[in-house]
Amino acid sequence: MEYFVQQLVNGLTLGSIYGLVAIGYTMVYGIIGMINFAHGDIFMLGGFAGLIVFLVLTSMFAGLPVAVLLLAMLVVAMLMTSLWNWTIERVAYRPLRGSFRLAPLITAIGMSITLSNFIQVTQGPRNKPIPPLVSTVYNVAGISVSLKQIVIIIITAVLLTVFWYLVNHTSLGRAQRATEQDRKMAALLGVNVDQTISVTFIMGAALAAVAGTMYLMYYGVVNFNDGFVPGVKAFTAAVLGGIGSLPGAVLGGLMIGLIESLWSAYFTIAYKDVATFAILAFVLIFKPTGILGRPEVEKV
Repeated sequence: MEYFVQQLVNGLTLGSIYGLVAIGYTMVYGIIGMINFAHGDIFMLGGFAGLIVFLVLTSMFAGLPVAVLLLAMLVVAMLMTSLWNWTIERVAYRPLRGSFRLAPLITAIGMSITLSNFIQVTQGPRNKPIPPLVSTVYNVAGISVSLKQIVIIIITAVLLTVFWYLVNHTSLGRAQRATEQDRKMAALLGVNVDQTISVTFIMGAALAAVAGTMYLMYYGVVNFNDGFVPGVKAFTAAVLGGIGSLPGAVLGGLMIGLIESLWSAYFTIAYKDVATFAILAFVLIFKPTGILGRPEVEKV
């Protein structure tokens, strides 16, 4: 029983990271109906930004408190990825907004490859490790729970609450929901559609940066290729939970994290990804909109 609960804790931690990235996918899709396949690489950029901040600060200020170091990593990573995603939206996506649907999709894949290769060239192809930031481990009834796992789960819960409040109870959220329902009508009613979409991209990038920094803290290593597989799994989480739903994105992330953790513990680890996508297919057969998704209403 202790082993099972241990895997639940591990799965919730991994699922929290997937959930943070999935929120970015679901926000962008909800507002402009586009899958931003470069979002996984924004997550990877967040990890590298956190790594660079860690290396700079530890070389300049020995003995810096871990809380201050982690906060600096998060803030800089969020700023850098927000700038990257804003630039991508402004340069690559906005000019194609009125074109046929495949054009933004192809551009997003191209941006993903560009970002991945850019990091490979500038940072090298090898894994970039860091020493453990948080090594405290609590033993509760035979179950090991590390402090970094607690931090990741708490940060995910807090950010989900904050973003849910922003979307549902602020003027920005009203503008986002109006833009999602009808961009032309929203513009006629005074909503700055371009600005609203740009802010949505920035919000998604900030969450991806937090996830990337948490990923770096949890695993202690980052690689230029880390945007692909976690990005695909986060997108899967968004679809599984119901793309367009913030709670659904986090729920999907938690489910995928639990599936991976439990499958790796009790079955062959080589097939954990197969199990994840098989369960996704099974859910979509019976509920095509995802667990918390709403049927799309066609405007006529």
